[in-house]
Amino acid sequence: MSLMTKEQYLDSLREMKFKLYMFGERVENHVDNPIIRPSINCLAMTYDLAQDPQYEDLMTATSSLTGKKINRFTHLHQNHDDLVKKVKMLRLLGQKTGSCFQRCVGMDASNAQDSVTFEMDQKCGTEYHKRFRKYLQYVQDNDLTIDGAMTDPKGDRGLAPHQQKDPDMYLHIVEERKDGIIVKGAKCHQTGALNSHEIMIMPTISMTEADMDYAVSFAIPADTEGITYIYGRQSCDTRKLEGVELDLGNAKFGGQEALVIFDNVFVPWEKVFMCREYEFSGALIERFAGYHRQSYGGCKVGVGDVLIGAAALAADYNGAHKASHVKDKLIEMIHLNETLYSCGIACSCQGRPTVCGTYLIDLMLANVCKQNVTRFPYEITRLAEDIAGGLMVTMPSEKDLRSPEIGHYVEKYLKGVEGVSTEDRMRILRLIENMTLGCAAVGYRTESLHGAGSPQAQRIMIARQGNLSAKKKLAKDIAGISE
Repeated sequence: MSLMTKEQYLDSLREMKFKLYMFGERVENHVDNPIIRPSINCLAMTYDLAQDPQYEDLMTATSSLTGKKINRFTHLHQNHDDLVKKVKMLRLLGQKTGSCFQRCVGMDASNAQDSVTFEMDQKCGTEYHKRFRKYLQYVQDNDLTIDGAMTDPKGDRGLAPHQQKDPDMYLHIVEERKDGIIVKGAKCHQTGALNSHEIMIMPTISMTEADMDYAVSFAIPADTEGITYIYGRQSCDTRKLEGVELDLGNAKFGGQEALVIFDNVFVPWEKVFMCREYEFSGALIERFAGYHRQSYGGCKVGVGDVLIGAAALAADYNGAHKASHVKDKLIEMIHLNETLYSCGIACSCQGRPTVCGTYLIDLMLANVCKQNVTRFPYEITRLAEDIAGGLMVTMPSEKDLRSPEIGHYVEKYLKGVEGVSTEDRMRILRLIENMTLGCAAVGYRTESLHGAGSPQAQRIMIARQGNLSAKKKLAKDIAGISE
């Protein structure tokens, strides 16, 4: 089975035995939990669209390992076309869900892992690349979802991993055995972890020799014994428990994050892809971050398309669509959104093959892409809120609209233009609220700032790759200054 259906995906999650806590209580059936299910629906869309002939070219690929048709989320990029199609695929999914669909992080981790394990083997005489490709073939054959897990709690940010008072602030090796390793620690902000079949662990910072126990990378089933999940809160999340639909804004789709605890978890050697090779930790981080920063030039743009459309509808329903300042704001939103997309496409077109053949994006342009993502969605959000107006955050609830006692007042006084129902006006305003302030704001706003590395991380990479010395030489040549 190289392509799983949506129904098979949902069934596969039901078979897993996650140790999950939410609001201090154990959750036994997370698939049907009203708070969690929208995030599962989002990821299920990656399976659903892959079955649709209309989207086959974007959603599927031919495996470079087996020659079989596979879901593109499990594919190793083989050329520029693969890199471009990835961005287009992510934009499509953002348009279909209006939220974070969670699967790209595992794809980005896999592509980074492939080239780094190959280079590690060349220098160290290890067999990590062979192990990894065997593992990835298993993932492709079964169309599994991988959670790429990089971010550690970090404790005191001013101290290296080995200097922390509590050594578990960074996930680390506590024991090495004949059959594998034992690890302990945690990974934070794990997007879609509970919707994944596998977890792929990577180090979170470039390690030194003193931190070699923290230079570890591996993959294991997401429900492995010793792993505990603590579900993350989102703004307005308990609205999903109120039995209403309109107030959710986006009732069907949503994102998901969790704190993932590893309490003396066993990892067999065949799933270990780095074990104390600290000198390669930086390369793995840099490449994963680069791929994931490219991703944001697709997914955030797709979600932005939905928000721009919602803002335009709000203007229509408010009767303000002819105002020149509203038209100008919508133009600015489109301009900013397409600029993000241009960066995602540019870093893809300028990619290059690594030594093992898997294509890597242009890291400089990928970092420029993400630097723009840390800013532009915030401005798009501000403009959407401006166009929507204050009613977006002050209007009564769906239960008030449905009330036999007061519903007629809500219907009467929240009416906008003739021909548009009060309910439809409320629905579009709730969608904008969801994307700018509610549950989806996690993925569209704050994740745009901190996901795939906070703004300073990109600025460091831009400074490193900006090649100022070459630019100085260009200026000297033209100015007639000799070396």
